[in-house]
Amino acid sequence: MDQVQYFSTADQSVSLIEGQYQSFEFKRHYHLDYHIGLILGGQQSFTYQGERFQVGRGDLVIMPPDELHDGCSVNELGYKAQVFAIEPYWFERYVQTSQTPSCLSFKQPVIRDAQVFQFLDNAHQLLRQNSLSQLAQDCLPYDSFEPLIQRYSVLKPLPPSRLGRSTLQTLKAFLLAHLSESIHLVELAALCDLSSTQFQRHFKATTGITPYAWLTRLRLEQAMKLLKSNVPGTEVAQQVGFYDQAHFSKSFKQAFGVSPSEVR
Repeated sequence: MDQVQYFSTADQSVSLIEGQYQSFEFKRHYHLDYHIGLILGGQQSFTYQGERFQVGRGDLVIMPPDELHDGCSVNELGYKAQVFAIEPYWFERYVQTSQTPSCLSFKQPVIRDAQVFQFLDNAHQLLRQNSLSQLAQDCLPYDSFEPLIQRYSVLKPLPPSRLGRSTLQTLKAFLLAHLSESIHLVELAALCDLSSTQFQRHFKATTGITPYAWLTRLRLEQAMKLLKSNVPGTEVAQQVGFYDQAHFSKSFKQAFGVSPSEVR
């Protein structure tokens, strides 16, 4: 049986997911945040950057933002996972200032390190407890992620964009500011100094999906953030551009495995 729970923490840029997945499959999608998952039992299979991975108990899975991937159980027994969803800017304190724009990234998508796993497993459990003091809640994520970052992260120059003068971050900022509006392809193409045809071709070459699929996922990711902030579901649907509540609820459950009303 599929069971998924979402939790907030004292730091709004860090949230938690705990799930038992059997029949539910994650179709190809991306996240706005880093998703760092701990496999507690069973086996999961996922595709990332064209390679298929199979992970099991004790494995740590790192999925950077904006990277297309999928996910499903290897067999009918399913798998259990705990996930940290962390906004990218949370990691900025680990990025050294230099003349060359750079970002923190991880050396590999799957890590097997019992000590790092235990640190993060303990942190995930403690952050869900109401009895934890405020200062402990504030410090725990940084302390717990320090070993992972020290052992497995690297600084890389920001990759050049294939979308003219704009970048995916610029496009994302524009879309987030206009989620409740009707978005036209020509508007996005103009941001990149490209024709509509050129933009669509370059966009799919860069992201692996169409602009429409990317926008839909962006709307759903933003909907999840609003729901976790206790914004009513009917308001959320309109704020992110879904004017049909039934369509919103169906799309949301297909993406996250829970209905909007189950997210608190």
